[in-house]
Amino acid sequence: MATLVHTLADHSDDVNYCAFSSSCLATCSLDKTIRVYSLNNFTELPYSPLKGHTYAVHCCCFSPSGHVLASCSTDGTTVVWDASDGQVLAVLAQPSSSPVRVCRFSPDSTYLVSGAADGSLVLWNMQSLKLYRSGNVKDGSLVACAFSSNGNFFVTGSSCGDLTIWDDKMRCLCNEKAHDLGVTCCDISSQPISDGEHGFRYFQMASCGQDNQIKLWLILFADFLGVELKCKCTLNGHSAPVLACAFSYDGQMLVSGSVDKCVIIYETTTGNTLHTLSQHTRYVTACAFAPYSPLLATGSMDKTVNIWHFELKQPPAANTVENESKEAVEDWSEDDVSAWLCAQDLADFVGLFKRNNIDGKELLNLTKESLTNELKIESLGLRSKVLQKIEELRIKITSVTVPDEFLCPITRELMKDPVIAADGYSYEKDAIENWISNKRRSSPMTNLPLPSLVLTPNRTLKMAISRWLETQQK
Repeated sequence: MATLVHTLADHSDDVNYCAFSSSCLATCSLDKTIRVYSLNNFTELPYSPLKGHTYAVHCCCFSPSGHVLASCSTDGTTVVWDASDGQVLAVLAQPSSSPVRVCRFSPDSTYLVSGAADGSLVLWNMQSLKLYRSGNVKDGSLVACAFSSNGNFFVTGSSCGDLTIWDDKMRCLCNEKAHDLGVTCCDISSQPISDGEHGFRYFQMASCGQDNQIKLWLILFADFLGVELKCKCTLNGHSAPVLACAFSYDGQMLVSGSVDKCVIIYETTTGNTLHTLSQHTRYVTACAFAPYSPLLATGSMDKTVNIWHFELKQPPAANTVENESKEAVEDWSEDDVSAWLCAQDLADFVGLFKRNNIDGKELLNLTKESLTNELKIESLGLRSKVLQKIEELRIKITSVTVPDEFLCPITRELMKDPVIAADGYSYEKDAIENWISNKRRSSPMTNLPLPSLVLTPNRTLKMAISRWLETQQK
């Protein structure tokens, strides 16, 4: 069951795209703006709307960590924003000055891809914010792009109907005619699938086009085959051109939006239709699943974004750690560790952990010393953050009950920086600050007005949590 829970109607023109981070939803429009909303209550953040583009904004996307937001426009630029305050970090001008139609971050946030109407393609280095590689598709406008979950390749789609696979050095690996009348969108599932017969692991991709079709593809990399792209099946649920598609985080569902004004959710394993949603009154141009919650956003030329809540068939593996034993976590693959990192808001470390072949067993054995000396994480703050999450994982899998007073009443997670609010209760600092910033002036615990918004560090509780964590490591 999919239920409409909220409608956003702040844009003054067609909605072109929507994108989730773990805590926010971003939408962009022909009205030249990007709007950013909190997932707590769908209120617009104080710095929204973002106004920097001089023409229509076609696409927006968050970095895997959610700390950075990118947007691209007819004005020929891709703008990089700080997602915490809306400040402009960089304006990246397409070398050809052509309208930029699509932008995407790599899974480790090393690169940002921008693709333009003249077929030009740029890989931007996100550390230097400079051009790293550039190229062109062989024909048509570049309108779609998606990265693989391991970051080793990405796929582009063009208005002439081609899908092109590129490696991370932007060398063309494969080119396939996919949709006769042009590709409109593509996405790659974050969860690879296995071929039990041959032991291969495939990347699953979806593409949609002006031919009214959605195609599911399997991408295989093998030494003796090179790159193999084969069509798994074609979904014909729409009666008009399909403008958008996206996989759910667990890869079990695919959503699409169309000129027929409908949104269809498919089950990827069978191709069966799970839901058909028809609340939009004009073309559906955008759709996106939230990464770690059962939310779906759909955007339309009717100037609205609908937020849907749906029932998960089963929670993603990364969110069921509480039910895992130590032996199960030790059996985690590198991809399982990557999924866990993303669930802990540590997506920026996915590439580093993969390069060092960190599986479940290696994850549990990581220490402050190995994070410093072997993984070369220089920042003390980042090391502490990673180590804290690993410690929390160890606690969960050993079935140790965390004292309730150590848990934040808002997030129900172990507190790292507890503060006392005016209601006398202690909260995780970030959680209560977010609560207050969303214009809530009542206590999360009593629902009574807070007489003051002053937060006082609870050093005694912080020391108690630290001592308790030390006892759990012995």
